Amino acid sequence: MSWLDILRTAFHALRGNWMRSALTSLGVIIGIAAVIVMVSVGQGTQREIDKLVAGLGAQRLDISPGAGRGPGGGARMSASSFFTLTEGDARAIAEDIPEVQYVSAVLRGSTQVVFAENNASTNWQGVEPDFFEINGWQVNQGQRFEADDYGGNSRSVIIGDTVRRTLFGEDSGIGQSIRLGRSSFTVVASLSPKGPGGFGQDQDDVVLVPLQTARRRLLGMNLPPGAVMQIALTVTDVRDLDYVQGEVESLLRQRHGIRPGADDDFNVRNISQMVATRNATTRMMSKMLGAVAGICLVVGGIGIMNIMLVSVTERIREIGLRMAVGAGPSDVRRQFMMEALLISMIGGVIGIAIGIGGALLVGKFSDLAIALNLKVVGLAAAFSIITGLFFGYYPARKASMLDPIEALRQ
Repeated sequence: MSWLDILRTAFHALRGNWMRSALTSLGVIIGIAAVIVMVSVGQGTQREIDKLVAGLGAQRLDISPGAGRGPGGGARMSASSFFTLTEGDARAIAEDIPEVQYVSAVLRGSTQVVFAENNASTNWQGVEPDFFEINGWQVNQGQRFEADDYGGNSRSVIIGDTVRRTLFGEDSGIGQSIRLGRSSFTVVASLSPKGPGGFGQDQDDVVLVPLQTARRRLLGMNLPPGAVMQIALTVTDVRDLDYVQGEVESLLRQRHGIRPGADDDFNVRNISQMVATRNATTRMMSKMLGAVAGICLVVGGIGIMNIMLVSVTERIREIGLRMAVGAGPSDVRRQFMMEALLISMIGGVIGIAIGIGGALLVGKFSDLAIALNLKVVGLAAAFSIITGLFFGYYPARKASMLDPIEALRQ
């Protein structure tokens, strides 16, 4: 028999009992769909992690105020109401730890920004010169702050791309006067767009203000003298990150007079540790989904083997007749192998369609990132073929080994 005859015969055999064939392929369908969704979610999450690293910097440390104790050793106060970091801390880190490359103290807040009839709620950040290098900000139009702007009397601001489009449309806005809260400022530059950050926030919805200007004109008396809300720094060599973290913690404990065994009044966040945690979570999720997909494929394969064995038992007389009119064991084996392969391949095609659709739905209706990959689709198709061949071989071999005379007596 030619391969075309074998394919035609197998197709007619499956069509004669199509409901059983469809139910048999259900395990393969679920397994292939699970593989595609699993890998799409895993690769999408990994892409978001890479974006997070690019946005935050793999060589960066962020220091924020920690919970401390009130006067007289009373109850602990929240970090938001207990300002423990100062500009002096930032200068000490820059001067005493040579492995540190850039350091910037930061103030931040949110307010209404207004230009003519356009207004929006936005975030502002009071920054020092190194802030641009730490965060990878590039000026699209205009110029950065001059050295004199950091003295405290400047009214210059640099706006993010979202703020620029909201207030000025397609214009740069440079030279225009805008109002932040109750104070007027002049736009001296606009930033190149960055897009969404690693946590989904709009990085371009920001206004940068010199640190001392932010302290005097945007915060007023709401902050103790010299206090800052954050200190950001980067190291020259990423291999020194853990060492620098330890040095920073030791230096700040010394400056803040923290006794041995007492709690720190600051928190140091290591971006690489965050990334490692998210990577571990992603790997665990991928392994769990992979286990589910593997189990579904095995169950589907066992279902194919079971149904094919039942089919062999039901069709013993047919097999005997085929052998009696000249079909050899190899022809019978190829026929049953083709039937198993067709069941698996049809299930694979349906599973691929469901997997792609499911991945797109997950990306649309959840916060999970999705990255479809044609290689994954090809791999899923290969899995479906391998499943059919592996689990269809034993029933096909059993059918080919039947004695024609004994088969005709059934």
